[in-house]
Order: sequence, then C-alpha cells, then structure tokens
Amino acid sequence: MSESSELKPRVRVALLFGGRSGEHAISVVTAAGVMRALDPARYEVIPIGITHAGQWVLSTGDPEQWQLTAGDMPEVVAESEATIVPSLTIGDGRLRLLEPGQVPRALSEVDVVFPLLHGPFGEDGTVQGLLELADVRYVGSGVLASALGMDKHFCKIALQAHGIPVAPYTVIRDRDWTLDRKGCLDAASALDLPLFVKPARSGSSLGVTRVDDLSALPAAIEAAREHDLKVLVEAGVDGREIECAVLGGRDGGLTRASLPGEIVVDSTAHAFYDFEAKYLSADAAQLTCPADLPDDVVARVQNMAVRTFDALECEGLARVDVFVTSDERVIVNEINTMPGFTPISMFPRMWAETGLTYPDLLDDLIHQALSRSTGLR
Repeated sequence: MSESSELKPRVRVALLFGGRSGEHAISVVTAAGVMRALDPARYEVIPIGITHAGQWVLSTGDPEQWQLTAGDMPEVVAESEATIVPSLTIGDGRLRLLEPGQVPRALSEVDVVFPLLHGPFGEDGTVQGLLELADVRYVGSGVLASALGMDKHFCKIALQAHGIPVAPYTVIRDRDWTLDRKGCLDAASALDLPLFVKPARSGSSLGVTRVDDLSALPAAIEAAREHDLKVLVEAGVDGREIECAVLGGRDGGLTRASLPGEIVVDSTAHAFYDFEAKYLSADAAQLTCPADLPDDVVARVQNMAVRTFDALECEGLARVDVFVTSDERVIVNEINTMPGFTPISMFPRMWAETGLTYPDLLDDLIHQALSRSTGLR
C-alpha cells in the first residue's frame, strides 16, 4: 500500500439494521455479513441497531454470533436508555447520542448510511425520508421507489403503466373486508387457482399462504392480515421462479443486471418458497445460479429486470423476481429494493457469478451513494 493510500481518510459508514418489522432477524443477519466484508482499511463502520420498539442504539453485539436458526432469531437489544438520532440540520450529517438527563452530544459525522432494513419502517421509504430531511447520502432507492417496491399493489399499478406484465390480482383493504367480506371473497375467487394470499406491504414470505381450495381462502386472508391490514390475492403463475439482481448505473452509466438465478423448492416439504424454506431449512430449496435458461431468455429476463428497476426509478440495488412460463413469457412477480444481503443470499450470489465479488459489490453500492447528489434528483 502506498503512502498516499495509507493517509487517505476512511469512509465513515453507518449501518442501520434490525427495525420494527417482522424481518428484524433477517436484517441483523444481513448486517453481520456486511460488517465482515467491509474492508476496515477503507471503511469505518458505525453499527446502529434498531430495536423492535424502534429505539436506535449503538450496537455492541458480535456479528459472528448473529446466526439465523429455527430456535435462535438474533435481535437488537437496547442495553441502556441512550438513543441515537440523526441530526436534521441540513448538511450536518451527524449522529447524536441522547442519554437520560444529559445534553445531547455528537457521536460522529457520517459520510453515508447503509440502511440494511427489510420490510415496513425501513425499506418502505420511511427511513429514506428521514435521511433526505437530514441531507445525508444513503445506499439504495429513494422515498418513492422504496414505497412503491414495498407496496405490492401500487408496484403492480406502476409496472402495468409501463407495459410490464404482472400476475392477475385483487386487493382487499381493511374497510373492504369489514364491510363487504363476500364481495372480497367473490373477487378473489374469480382468479384462477392456486391463489397466493400475501400481506401487501411485507417481505420474506411472512404471512403468505398458497390456496388450492377456496374453502381455505378466508383463513389465508386472516393470516395475511396479521402482518398487514391490506392484503393482495394473486393468481398463481405456472412458471419457473427466476430472480435477477440489479445495480444502478455507476458514474452515469446504464442500469446493470446480473446473470439470473433459479429457486427450485422441494415440493414434498413446502408448497412454495415460504419463510422456513428461505431461511430455516437447509434442504428446502435448491438455489441455482446461473439459471439453466436459453441465452435469449436470459437476455429477456435481464431486460425485464432493468425495465422494472428503471420504471420505478430505483437507485442502488434491487432484486427482481419473475416467472418464466413454458412458452418463455417473462412475468414480473415483485421487486425487492433491499434484498437479503448475507454472503449466501441470492443477490450477492448472482453478482458473484456475474463477476462481482461480495466486497466489490459493497464498494460499488457505497460508491454509487457517495456519488449522487442529495435533495431532488
């Protein structure tokens, strides 16, 4: 290492993880992977955990112990009443520590925030809005794209407006379910079986049920409502489940798509790729990357992923999930603007197969965030 590189100041990165959503534990595991991969010679990491109650705390946990198993869901715990808050003074970029009975003191000035938050109250534009108010640069999509990506209903509306095909669906809001339950069931029953009943604003397959018999539909809707009072009911698509990782353009360049990957679920153990199959069962699903697809289909999957990313005006990163039917049509299932990011998650695995290692992927994302302006873009 040259003398000039040794003297170059490290980039100060605040990692946000945990959070109030049902995907709290997934976020903690993601943060552990990122902490291990960021080069300490180039980055100074400030790990900020957000508890289930929403308290921001300086993490003192050991990322080596943050593992996800059926009997051990890692979580952020507040070890004191001290709370971290970002300064909302434009251009300040500081974090402040609030301790009971004490004057708030500056903890650090950050160069960029990496919000490794999954689900509501983090991935949905809420934290992004806070960071926008503070004029702080951050990794990932802005307020609108994050909100659209989280709300499967409005995401479909936006994609359809851009001519991007999505699966047939209906939406059941809390008021609808309360006042006209029969009408809701009739609308959902008009879709072709199997049906997939989902919380409209959740991820990691939490609260998702596959319905093969309409008699099970009311219970599936109630299960989804435990996570979100707005429910999406989709017609199942007979096709292969293909994923594609997307990165925003670097230094003014075009949006980039990885080689796609495929998820093959053990149908004897799981009806679909649910939470347990994703995170808790080592043998529930086979993750193949690159997916065994003809070259022209690979190109169309990549094109559809880029079109989806650009249609929603995403930034930074996203994972786009599609179906490829037997007649090789590509139908968008959903987009995830902050996908799982452990070293073995599909997003980094797809980029590794495309030639971008996990540490280089993190460098790319931080570079994108530091290069873009704050405020309206």
